[in-house]
Amino acid sequence: MVAFRAYARLRLAHGDAAWEARTVKDLRRRYPVDLEAIPHIMVSTPNGDDARSFLTRVQPDVVIARCKVILKPDIVALPRAGTFVFHPGICPEYRNAHGCFWALANRDLDRVGMTLLRADAGVDTGPVYLQAGCNFDEVRESHIVIQHRVVVENLDSIERILIALCRGDDVARIPTDGRRSAVWGQPRLTRYLRWKRAARRRARCDDADRIPAVS
Repeated sequence: MVAFRAYARLRLAHGDAAWEARTVKDLRRRYPVDLEAIPHIMVSTPNGDDARSFLTRVQPDVVIARCKVILKPDIVALPRAGTFVFHPGICPEYRNAHGCFWALANRDLDRVGMTLLRADAGVDTGPVYLQAGCNFDEVRESHIVIQHRVVVENLDSIERILIALCRGDDVARIPTDGRRSAVWGQPRLTRYLRWKRAARRRARCDDADRIPAVS
């Protein structure tokens, strides 16, 4: 794990940051809004009293948790329609960290995608409302780019579902009973290198982009 972090910092970080900057610029053009006009607060932890007081004051319909911290139940319960997670992985098979990486490393390519779920007391165990993927180039793209793309390229579907939930519509959940459930951790350099080697072999046989993945 330490070896991979060093490798990623030296070989991958620059390209990932450049992709992120281009994507954020494009999203700002796509969704023009004055962010400073929206009530906001910077906190050291989303579970603190200042975060709780802020959410109580603004009374949000929905909270989108884009943090790596497990939220406390009283924070999760504050928004009227729920707290939601854009998990970069297909749940329940790829819960916790780097779900896209582990699906790629395991050659489980039909489960390289994202999950929209409502947060509960567990780790990515709440009700699932969307599972989707995107076309990706696993030879040229890093797992970081891929795990961001599966979210960014499905924003329209995410938007429709969250708005429907806010309206109180009966939005169908994706059943997960009986499916394998696993919690994953940080990438390892050996698994990364094996993944890229397998990706290059696959590309020589089939150079088509991946069909959008669902569980």
